[in-house]
Amino acid sequence: MPSTNYSPKAEALEKLKKELEEDISLPLREANLVFGEGNINTDVLFIGEAPGYQEDLEKRPFVGRSGQLLNKLIEGIKWKREDVYITNIVKRRPPNNRDPLPEEISAYEKYLMKQIEILNPKIIAPLGRFSMNFFLPTAKISRDQGKIFWWNDKLILPLYHPAAALRQVQVMDDLKKSFVKIPVIVKKYDEFLKARVEKIIPHEPNVEKKAAKQMKLF
Repeated sequence: MPSTNYSPKAEALEKLKKELEEDISLPLREANLVFGEGNINTDVLFIGEAPGYQEDLEKRPFVGRSGQLLNKLIEGIKWKREDVYITNIVKRRPPNNRDPLPEEISAYEKYLMKQIEILNPKIIAPLGRFSMNFFLPTAKISRDQGKIFWWNDKLILPLYHPAAALRQVQVMDDLKKSFVKIPVIVKKYDEFLKARVEKIIPHEPNVEKKAAKQMKLF
């Protein structure tokens, strides 16, 4: 008899993690795998670009200074870190915390896409321009953060990376204002979905993601 604690999502994520660990074709294998963590039934998925030094040490996403700020921002909307799921596009730390290379993003793309498919969130919140441009190639973080877009059947809410907010007061203020929108968007997701008319073409790797359509909601 199956265990009452059996979870198809949890099992699928563990299988995906194992595939990642065993894929010797992936770049950055000298670093630790940082798969992601959080509520597997979350409505909101936060996605950064790649792990940093502290994340590599602990094998957990967003646990350094940026992660501490992310935790505070989540608490600021009366949620807990455990209520959401947090991951990165690239699952291993680039040397010296450099930006991830296009070929590294491409190599890990299929695993991120599978992770999104399994988690099936209503809202994806990319943190920073690299993550944002994965979903919205023509977007600009200074112009489009805090706005919402359709991507397949999910809403994309680009956000400034917490690291940028730690460096600039104005970015911090804008990020806080954008975070306040998250519970509102979750609450109204079904309304947004019902009101949507245009069909969105599905994601295809290495193809311009023209499906993303901005929603004029805020």
